[in-house]
Amino acid sequence: MTSVAISQRSSTVTASMTTDRAQIRAFLDRDPLLAAYAICDLDDREFPRTRWGAAWSGGSIVAIVLEYSGGSPQPLFVMGRDDGVDTILREVIRPRLAYVASLPDLLPTIQRRYRLDAGPQMVRMVVDRDSFIPAGDPGVERLVPADAPELNRLYQLGFGAWLPPAAISEGVYYGLRVRDRLVAAAGTHVVSPTARLAVVGNVLTRGDVRGRGYATAVTGAVTAELLRSCDHVALNVRADNPPAISVYRHLGYAEHVRFEERLAHRIGSPWSDVVSTIRRRLNPRKEFPST
Repeated sequence: MTSVAISQRSSTVTASMTTDRAQIRAFLDRDPLLAAYAICDLDDREFPRTRWGAAWSGGSIVAIVLEYSGGSPQPLFVMGRDDGVDTILREVIRPRLAYVASLPDLLPTIQRRYRLDAGPQMVRMVVDRDSFIPAGDPGVERLVPADAPELNRLYQLGFGAWLPPAAISEGVYYGLRVRDRLVAAAGTHVVSPTARLAVVGNVLTRGDVRGRGYATAVTGAVTAELLRSCDHVALNVRADNPPAISVYRHLGYAEHVRFEERLAHRIGSPWSDVVSTIRRRLNPRKEFPST
């Protein structure tokens, strides 16, 4: 194991930071579709932005926690045995505020260290070349970095998100225009040529033109291009969003697993409560039409 920092021991479980991508990947391959984001983050472009905590027992990895760097709250992916996860979160990976993604049965373990906001369950859906059902093409087009301002204006309607032009050039984005106005778009969260795996996201259609198949068209175009070089394409969708789930099923996506994605506040960290209150006041909760 290639480790950094120090090791901590809890009964028979040892936790440490690790940068050994081969060992991390071997563990994540127990369920590569659940761990799709994490596996993609092992690629050279993403790996420097990550921190990995591993728990060991009997000479084997029993749990992994991935922290993706960036502004607070940081994305946090949790996978593995509950005692291993608890040791990592107690001693190694300890953000004050994070968006944690995990299987439902790990929530009690996470709640030993974090207070979790309520939220709907998420669905991981997956498609491959055999199951993919191409959509019709009512004029979709591949977006380029110069389209970033128009794409960001669309995303501000639903996500409050902002994408730099580099994100468009590094990923795969398709859009659909009506009377020269971008009304629907879909893209990628992460793509791994090494793992032959990609995650679709940022799917949005303007509210005044929904129900016309535009989301299906742009998501289908992104998926079709990704499947030329990827074996599997995954996406996340809220379990309480039947219209979006229906869109993806029409393209051949099928449910792989349901998981939790919650805003997590470190217990004993009052600063996270202050940040959460400010975020809620500045950004009232929105119900998004899709991923």
